[in-house]
Amino acid sequence: MADHRVNNLAQTLVNYCVEVREKDLVGIIAQPLATPLVQEVVREVLRRGGYPYLLPYKVPLPTLGYEGLDKIIFEEANDDQLKHLDHYWETLNKDFDVRIFILSEFNTQGIKDIDPERIKIHKQANKPIFDTYFERMSSGDLRRVSTLFPTQAYADDAGMSLKDFEDYVYSVTFSDSDDPVGEWKKMKDEQQVLVDWLKGKKQVEVRGPHAELSLSIEGRTFINSDGKQNMPSGEIFTGPVEDSVNGWIRFTHPCILTGKEVSGVELHFEEGRVEKASAEKNEDFLLSMLDMDQGSRYLGEFAIGTNLRINRFIKKILYDEKIGGTIHMALGQGYPITGSLNKSAIHWDMICDMRDGGQIIVDDELFYDSGEFVI
Repeated sequence: MADHRVNNLAQTLVNYCVEVREKDLVGIIAQPLATPLVQEVVREVLRRGGYPYLLPYKVPLPTLGYEGLDKIIFEEANDDQLKHLDHYWETLNKDFDVRIFILSEFNTQGIKDIDPERIKIHKQANKPIFDTYFERMSSGDLRRVSTLFPTQAYADDAGMSLKDFEDYVYSVTFSDSDDPVGEWKKMKDEQQVLVDWLKGKKQVEVRGPHAELSLSIEGRTFINSDGKQNMPSGEIFTGPVEDSVNGWIRFTHPCILTGKEVSGVELHFEEGRVEKASAEKNEDFLLSMLDMDQGSRYLGEFAIGTNLRINRFIKKILYDEKIGGTIHMALGQGYPITGSLNKSAIHWDMICDMRDGGQIIVDDELFYDSGEFVI
């Protein structure tokens, strides 16, 4: 029997998140485990007059979702092959109108033990494609959304049964609701109050047991992330002035990139740049990624999670960065729509829980205390 929650999620993705229009070229990136959701997404795209294209995963080269291929490619490819510009991915990010990305992996651990220098080679070479993606997304030329289809691998990472994980996914996306879009519009209105209050503000201080940090948001824009580009969503974010970040922060949750889990991360900033970094686990990977390029030691994003339905850490940043009561910061690439000028081949989100006494002070006024907004 078909799960009505899958239908609801597909309708939300196509009709609300990316608002498919007639004759849109719609790229749908997924693995075979997501077939039930892909089928319904294709159905909705066709009903709206778009042209659906089912496209293969790419890590680091296009695959059809075959388990283990990403590991083989990273292990066997020579440097020239890793540097090869991926024209398939370039076409997707340059020419398509819509991109719907459905996380749906068999195995989340496939490349976690790959030499970070190999990953760095590939990311650096494909930075022009990364730049095109961020530029078109920020300008609105590329409408995109990322979501997740519940798989056993994700349930295992979260420490949940598959059924419980499915229920969690459909709850936080409001797919179990009679009116998912109405719920997202309600969240948008609530977050807009915060974004409006922050307009024109200049200085942010983050204080508490895990941070003593200051940064400038002068001339920058906070974005109301209301489920349009991430499903689920629930955050407000901006790009701090690049050379303004000073102080330190200790991230309370593991920081995960390309399957590698780095825990106990502490960063010290001087005039925007990470000058000292340490980690309790996989510190060598952290230091390697910090040296990716000129922008990888600077913040591209400062954000506050607002989604109270997202209440547990599941090792998927798409979800975890929105946990109500947390903040996150991203090293590397910023979003031009916020005014960020930082460019990098990485965008690495890192999460800090604020519910144990953390505060955010904006222009000397208390804005956020112990995980709650106080304005």
